Amino acid sequence: MTAAVRGLLLAAGLALIGYGLYGLLGDPYITDPVDVLVWGFGGLVLHDGLWVPLLCLLGAFLVRGPVQRGRTALRGWLVLRGWLVVAAAVTAVGLPAVLRAGDDGGNPSVLPLPYLRNWLLVLAATAGLALLVALVGRWRRRDRAVGRRGRTVRRRAPRGDRS
Repeated sequence: MTAAVRGLLLAAGLALIGYGLYGLLGDPYITDPVDVLVWGFGGLVLHDGLWVPLLCLLGAFLVRGPVQRGRTALRGWLVLRGWLVVAAAVTAVGLPAVLRAGDDGGNPSVLPLPYLRNWLLVLAATAGLALLVALVGRWRRRDRAVGRRGRTVRRRAPRGDRS
């Protein structure tokens, strides 16, 4: 990537950050911008101080055995790790609603849905999709391996031996 492209991307990113800050600080519903800074700092600490190290440790733990057994065993664990990342993201987004279910403060339209059930359904659907991806990958690898082993190779006779 050239320096000019990097400069343009940097300028575009800074412009977007500036626009976001302008909208954030100009929002009439935000009465104390310090609360937003505390919230942002807390998210940063949770993400970089807790979530990322836990995910790295879990990934290292899950891959330790398959790496020693070979490349094929590693592929299924990579799908599992990918699903765990998706499940954690879904949980991070959905957990506040799940925990507050039933706490509507007298307004039944605040949290009207069965959030626990829906969260579990999304986790089950994403787990099923991850399982399908792993099974299709295994099936394709097996077919390729059988194709290589089961293929008959015809050998031509040398030119002088043809009759």
